[in-house]
Amino acid sequence: MDHVARNHAGQGSLLLEDQLCFVLYAASRAVTACYRPLLDVLGLTYPQYLVMLVLWEQDAVSVRDLGSALQLESSTLSPLLKRLEASGLIIRERRSDDERSVAIRLTDAGADLREKARTVPLAIGDAMGLTPHQHATAKELLRLITANVNHR
Repeated sequence: MDHVARNHAGQGSLLLEDQLCFVLYAASRAVTACYRPLLDVLGLTYPQYLVMLVLWEQDAVSVRDLGSALQLESSTLSPLLKRLEASGLIIRERRSDDERSVAIRLTDAGADLREKARTVPLAIGDAMGLTPHQHATAKELLRLITANVNHR
C-alpha cells in the first residue's frame, strides 16, 4: 500500500477523525455514561456491575478467576470487592482447601439484585440502536482488536 492509500485508510494520519483509538474511547465513554443512571438505581458502579455479572453467572469464584474473566489486575479488583462486601452484596472468604486463594460468593442481597438488573442490558441495547447482526459484528471486531493488541 502506498503512502497516499495508507493515509486514506487512516494509517499514519495524525488527524483526530482518523484515529480508531479515539472512536473506541468516545464510544466507551458514551456507553459507560448510558449505564450510569441505570446502575445508580442498583447502587453499583460500572466496574462493580461487571463483577456482579460474573457472580450472577457463577456464584462462587476465586479472585484470580474473577480477575481473569474481567481482564483486571488484583490491585484494581481488590478495592471493588471491598466496596461490594461493605455494601452487603458479596462475601470474601479464604478457601479451606487453599488458604492462599480467596473465594467470592454472592450474599442473598447480591443474588436478589440480579432480578432488578435484568432491565439494564435491554435499555443499553435500545440506546445503542444496533441490529442483532451489527451488535454481533461489533462484539466480534472489538474482541479481535483486544486479542490482537494483547498478543503483541
